[in-house]
Amino acid sequence: MLELYVIKKEDTKLTFLLEDGNLIEFYDEKNIRARNEGNIFIGIARNILVGMESAFVDIGTEKNGYIYISELLPQEDETNKKPEKSDKKINIKKIIKPNDRILVQVKKDSNSLKGARISTHINLPSKYIALMPNSDIVTVSQKITDEEERQRLKKLVKENLSQNNGAIIRTSAQGKTEEIIEDIKKLEELWKKIENEYKKDDKNEPKLIYKTQDIAQKILIDLARKNIQKVVSNDQKELDELKEFAANNKEFSKIEFELKTYNQINELYDLNSQIEKVGKRKVWLNCGGFITIDKTEALTAIDVNTGKFTEGKCFDDVILKVNKQATQEIAKQIRLRDIGGIIIIDYIDMTREGDQEKIEKMLKKCLKEERSKVQVEGFTKLNLMELTRKQICSHKN
Repeated sequence: MLELYVIKKEDTKLTFLLEDGNLIEFYDEKNIRARNEGNIFIGIARNILVGMESAFVDIGTEKNGYIYISELLPQEDETNKKPEKSDKKINIKKIIKPNDRILVQVKKDSNSLKGARISTHINLPSKYIALMPNSDIVTVSQKITDEEERQRLKKLVKENLSQNNGAIIRTSAQGKTEEIIEDIKKLEELWKKIENEYKKDDKNEPKLIYKTQDIAQKILIDLARKNIQKVVSNDQKELDELKEFAANNKEFSKIEFELKTYNQINELYDLNSQIEKVGKRKVWLNCGGFITIDKTEALTAIDVNTGKFTEGKCFDDVILKVNKQATQEIAKQIRLRDIGGIIIIDYIDMTREGDQEKIEKMLKKCLKEERSKVQVEGFTKLNLMELTRKQICSHKN
């Protein structure tokens, strides 16, 4: 059974996803009022940096957002991108000038060192598609592997999109038709409202004109087909907002909504104990081995160790067993801790032919339940497993 919990404590919001009482996703958003990722603003250009091919844009936040020239130019379809590149550079001052008014979306929140990364490439996500206004790109999720279905979905979406709109077709769209058409209509109506708000605003000032879904709402959308059965919060306003959000989708009609105190929730599932484990560097495996997780600025390094496990006559079998259990735990921890960016796994060295292939295949299978985009690159020449993952909530602790 899937249950969603949202706990508010002053400026902090804790969002939990539990499966049969076990924590599988956990988001700790500090200073939630400062979170802007996905929000759309009217921005005013301030400083143009020709040498860095970027600009600083005032979006009304403490720090100005920054935008690269590539995020000002029309969006390109990476799947059909031609390998040859022109050496001729475009002067950013020909595209944007100081005091220019532009419509931008926050792609990455600000931190202590720099402002938010912003883009004119707007993305409006829903359950089956993500709308990309002012684009002719239509792409399909890589998780949909059946070529006939991919082509059907592309054709369906192209036939129903308005001119100058593109879309990313999500994994949940597989086998759907009317639901996708409804999604397109809903998102295009939303985009028209945003555009009209932008056009009618005659002040040369930064302004927030669209607030994106929060983490709990995104979980509901992404996991609608998984049948979340209960939503619980300690905050009546939060619960009412989620009820209102769910009321617009038939697939959420069977969800129960409950108001409970944090202590009541903790007594049910011992959440304090489960959360405490999320912050630990060392995670023990059932076999007696363990993994360690170390985050750096550049990447996250995960190391696998045999620990107390020495059972078995064949050392290759011992190594494979530990690596298999580690793979399952690593997939779980990556999702639970919402680890993003480059991830390097240092498995126990496998010398037996075929064992590395087994582990790589198993890792890909374990990551299939991921809601975020994950790319498994495979083992490097140094026998390190390399993968990348897009963080779901960039404004975490």
